[in-house]
Amino acid sequence: MITIIDYGAGNLFSVQNALNYLGLENRVSRDPADIRSASGLILPGVGAFPDAMRMLNAAGLTALIREEARRKPFLGICLGMQLLFETGYEFEETAGLGLLPGTVEKIETPFKIPHMGWNSLEFRRPCPLLEGVSEGESVYFVHSFQARTEPDCLYAVCDYGAEIPALVGKGTVFGAQFHPEKSGETGLTILRNFGRLTT
Repeated sequence: MITIIDYGAGNLFSVQNALNYLGLENRVSRDPADIRSASGLILPGVGAFPDAMRMLNAAGLTALIREEARRKPFLGICLGMQLLFETGYEFEETAGLGLLPGTVEKIETPFKIPHMGWNSLEFRRPCPLLEGVSEGESVYFVHSFQARTEPDCLYAVCDYGAEIPALVGKGTVFGAQFHPEKSGETGLTILRNFGRLTT
């Protein structure tokens, strides 16, 4: 059972609809028992980094997520991916979950911000979530901030006048800056691969 963590910010039901389409057993919950008993966790997110961290802290979920993400497959999506890092600089300096090394900062590019639309993946390291995905396939992004992290945490990047981390992770922790649930067959393949890790 995959638990989609409901902390008040996120595209919860579009993620759930994609998992339902794939036949992956799931639930949307903020109940600590559901998070602890899950075979995998997904942290979605839409909005601003400091607001999301305040909501996680207010819900009493921060320490629990840090603990459980090291025990089972964990996927952060969009803002949920950014929250995996140590510090965010959107509006104000804010401590993140600290599951991955690095910061989240405004995209520095000559192109229009936000980075919105389809962009192709460039692979950096093998990743179980990318099995069956070919380099150059496109996924859907909507964001104005990007992660800055160590090379050994980069699975895939995209080019938007700057190198943007697209898929990151270490150990059982994964983060997708793009929205796999809105990325057609490529995104469904990535979610299907995540589901396989949870069985």
